[in-house]
Amino acid sequence: MSDWDTVTVIHKRLPKGTTAKSEQVVNAARRTGAAIDTQVKYGAATNKHPVTTLNTAKLDRETEELKHEKLPQDVGKLIQQGRNKLGMTQKDLATKICEKPQIVNEYENGKAIPNQQILAKIERAIGMKLRGKDKGQPLAPPPKKK
Repeated sequence: MSDWDTVTVIHKRLPKGTTAKSEQVVNAARRTGAAIDTQVKYGAATNKHPVTTLNTAKLDRETEELKHEKLPQDVGKLIQQGRNKLGMTQKDLATKICEKPQIVNEYENGKAIPNQQILAKIERAIGMKLRGKDKGQPLAPPPKKK
């Protein structure tokens, strides 16, 4: 019997129809020959609540009218140029920004769905702006604290 099974025990010590989850009570009922009804509850002992909205389903189908936004190809080229200028491999850059090498590869190939936090990490790592009007310009140094 697993944790999520519910057992109804008709026993002298328990009121009629009482639900018992402990092994001791169930085994005691079995020894006395009491009627035991076992039911498995669907999804019990899980903390997952799957939520699928209509928009999520549409995005997954990726129709022509509603598609995932992909990273522009020119941004991928800028990432590659900045990385090569510093003599880093994709793995080195991924390690520096605490991401997987696959993420850097997808960003460079323009296949990634843009995440502003990851783009900010890459900007700081290669020292080049990747967003806004002045893409490809050197990143301004952070202001000095007083």
